[in-house]
Amino acid sequence: MTRADVEAPAVITSGGRVSGLLVDGIFSYLGIPYAAPPVGESAFAAPAPPIVWEGVRPANGYGPTAPQVGYPAPVAALLDNVIVLGDDYLNLNVWTPDPSAGGLPVMVWIHGGAFTRGSNRIEMYAGDTFARDGVVCVGINYRLGTAGFASIEGAPDNRGLLDQIAALAWVRDNIAAFGGDPDNVTVFGESAGAMSVASLMASPLAAGLFRRAIMQSGNGSAAADPADARKVTARMAQILEVDATVEAFGRLSLEEILRAQSTVALELMLDPDPEVWGPTIVDVGMGIMSQFPVVDGEVLTAIPHEAIAAGAGADIPLLAGWNADEFRFFMVATGGAQAVTEEAAAAILGRRPGGLDYLRSRLDAGLSAGDVVSEALTARAFSSPTTAIAESRPAGATYLYEFGYRSPQADIQAGHAVEIPFVFDHLAAAHALIGPEPDQRIADEMHHAWVRFATTGDLGWSAHRDTGDVRRFV
Repeated sequence: MTRADVEAPAVITSGGRVSGLLVDGIFSYLGIPYAAPPVGESAFAAPAPPIVWEGVRPANGYGPTAPQVGYPAPVAALLDNVIVLGDDYLNLNVWTPDPSAGGLPVMVWIHGGAFTRGSNRIEMYAGDTFARDGVVCVGINYRLGTAGFASIEGAPDNRGLLDQIAALAWVRDNIAAFGGDPDNVTVFGESAGAMSVASLMASPLAAGLFRRAIMQSGNGSAAADPADARKVTARMAQILEVDATVEAFGRLSLEEILRAQSTVALELMLDPDPEVWGPTIVDVGMGIMSQFPVVDGEVLTAIPHEAIAAGAGADIPLLAGWNADEFRFFMVATGGAQAVTEEAAAAILGRRPGGLDYLRSRLDAGLSAGDVVSEALTARAFSSPTTAIAESRPAGATYLYEFGYRSPQADIQAGHAVEIPFVFDHLAAAHALIGPEPDQRIADEMHHAWVRFATTGDLGWSAHRDTGDVRRFV
């Protein structure tokens, strides 16, 4: 049979019955609402249960995405995003080898995008390859930017994280109907998705919703002081000429909010002054993120890595890692690295002890100033904090990896996001990011490791704290 649309059996969920598609032996159910549309009076409220529907709802196509703006041209050329607006964007996709099966392992994917971009409908995120290998795979959307993470008077903080928790609760309550085991759920994410995974491990509200976790190119530092987050909101309110309250923001149009959000992000990138924005916005955001989770005392009671070091999620096996050249994606592809002078590199790296000595040694080794900054920021934002998480957790609890495939595209090498199509074994969907002739061997190894971890917890290599082991995919 050719790749034809064949209707899959209807499945009963908490919102009603859904029908999907059967394609090449994989059942897919796409765009299922896990919460009510976050619009109108609900735009800045905690997620509510999905609105129950009558009859059978077709789930044969992707649903809407969270409101957002597109990537700038240099980034979009490598990692383009799909934006399809619509009210019902708190939706998820399910791929399963057999909805009538029982006890299959489950993986829940949380996309990245600096907490302001991304969705569950990007082609290389399709979970059919995991279903092919015996896993029920779920991809979720959540509120982004101002809607999800701005700290606004009168609204609950961390609405995007609350959305993720609601999606995981939906999985707990519904995934058995798709053949999955609700007691064997692995949550995995990349970049902001990985930072979300750290937050979920740390959050008391997510306890018991997943068994294992995977962090790809993230850290446990992505949480702002509420007072600093309110400075970002106050600047948006100033631009919009409204009060910094949920009532005032609720009267604004989507276009107005996104325009002000983009203006603030650019201002922060061009002038990252801690006196203006607050130190946690500047230090954690690193000029890339302006709106992200906050330590609100409820969803997050502490910075995630501190909560994890204190024992939060200690019983959750964790696979975590980074790409060898993360910051080349942000700096080289955009031309930023080429513009970095030795004086600018000294100003950036000299803020930390030993930074100038490090700069001089790497320049003497033949690296350009931009390459040195990229290398240092990769360690600061990804490899060092990820290793610190592993070393703060109990023996046997955390496995580390480093991804080293060098993409020829825009000279980003093993840059940010390059590992994703290898993890999903969707190389053909990502030639713009990874080049026309990627190494299928690495995809086979990584994808198999992720499936093995989600299925049994056994990766085939040692936990980092036990032996210092870091598995390298090159």
